[in-house]
Amino acid sequence: MPENGVYVVGAGPNGLAAAIVMAQAGLPVTVVEAAATIGGGTRSAELTLPGFVHDVCAAIHPLAAFSPFFNSLHLADHGLKWITPPAALAHPLDDGTAAVLEKEIFQTVETLDFPDRRPYLELMGPLREHWQEISSQILGPLALPAHPLLMTRFGVQALKSAVGLARGTFQGPLARALFAGMAAHSFLPLDKPGSASFGLVLGILGHVNGWPIAAGGTGKISQALADHLLSLGGKIITGKRIDNVDELPDGATILLDVSPRQLLQLARQRLDGDYRRHLERYRFGPGIFKVDWALRGPIPWRAEGCRRAATLHLGGTMEEIAAAEKEVSLGRHPERPFVLVAQQSLFDPNRAPEGKQVGWAYCHVPNGSRFDMTERIERQIERFAPGFKDLIIGRRTRDTAAMQAYNENFVGGDINGGLQDLRQMVTRPIAGPHPYATPDPDIFICSASTPPGGGVHGLCGYLAASLALERMK
Repeated sequence: MPENGVYVVGAGPNGLAAAIVMAQAGLPVTVVEAAATIGGGTRSAELTLPGFVHDVCAAIHPLAAFSPFFNSLHLADHGLKWITPPAALAHPLDDGTAAVLEKEIFQTVETLDFPDRRPYLELMGPLREHWQEISSQILGPLALPAHPLLMTRFGVQALKSAVGLARGTFQGPLARALFAGMAAHSFLPLDKPGSASFGLVLGILGHVNGWPIAAGGTGKISQALADHLLSLGGKIITGKRIDNVDELPDGATILLDVSPRQLLQLARQRLDGDYRRHLERYRFGPGIFKVDWALRGPIPWRAEGCRRAATLHLGGTMEEIAAAEKEVSLGRHPERPFVLVAQQSLFDPNRAPEGKQVGWAYCHVPNGSRFDMTERIERQIERFAPGFKDLIIGRRTRDTAAMQAYNENFVGGDINGGLQDLRQMVTRPIAGPHPYATPDPDIFICSASTPPGGGVHGLCGYLAASLALERMK
């Protein structure tokens, strides 16, 4: 290893983003990754049968495609291509109808019950119109708003519970279910304050740029970031585990793409007591149980709108989704879980052999759960796509332990880097104006456990590295 410069531990999208920022500043940068391959939560692999390319974790990328940092890098020059399905999201109900999140708001409302069309426009239209002005405030650490009136308008709705906002805004089951499914990405009970914010942001992103997929697999995002870093003179070392920051050269600036739990393991001796106690109180959220399938053909959805989207939310009505998420928060495993499904190969034929398809899905489970949810997930898909089970020719499952073994940042299967309730949204990983800094001036944390949190966007790494550069002046 070089004897000075910058070291980034962890080659997920945030670690690679942090390394790129440092390399752009002309500093010698080395990324050290314990796994044999880069990517963290953005990897692809043949998990089931030869020729079937599955996204190991992240699959759908509204935040990555919007990310102002990623977009500044011209990653298309390094082979990254976005595929935007005709619709961002479909949410079917038992009667054969489906609410469909289209890029055009007016097309979206046509899939909703008539009384909810104007309320949807009045809720989402102004936020979509002013997204460019408010997005940097939403996707960053807590700070005084640059556009206080716009942020107040967003905040009034975002601070509500998802159930409260949906009931107060919509009358029919389609709009309520659509919003509840998007809000359930929060991993929170939908009656919790702040859960509405996730539904608003994901809905707005659907209208801004859709919910795209990476051509050839999510791993192409990581590869493009790595190639860009290498073009700047950065270095990447894989298959090397760092157990203690003292293994790195004296005087190096260190950025850690790790959870607070790992930060304590790596740097405890260089952190003061108050900071350590804050990290020890950091809370992780529910985990996931994930299933990948090799399929004989396309999933036979009953609702036609489901064939227009790469992403499906399965869980029925808002009330049913809220009940399932409440069960998870109480440490239980719902009989009818809320299931997130992706059908990437329907729009990217290079993911599967000719005529075949890949399927991807997960549901929320209690943190650390070892319960096998395969049958319950497949029942939910069969409920809205009769004949689905007959298409399965290969299957790979991962419980929370397997998810954590795949990526140590996924503590107990939590892929969001920690619970994202109102309190921990603004104290992530600790309270203060500089969440990326630690008591040691040479050590910074740049993972999804810092603002803006989970998702493939690189902004945690970008913001952490920007602070590090400022401190190095």
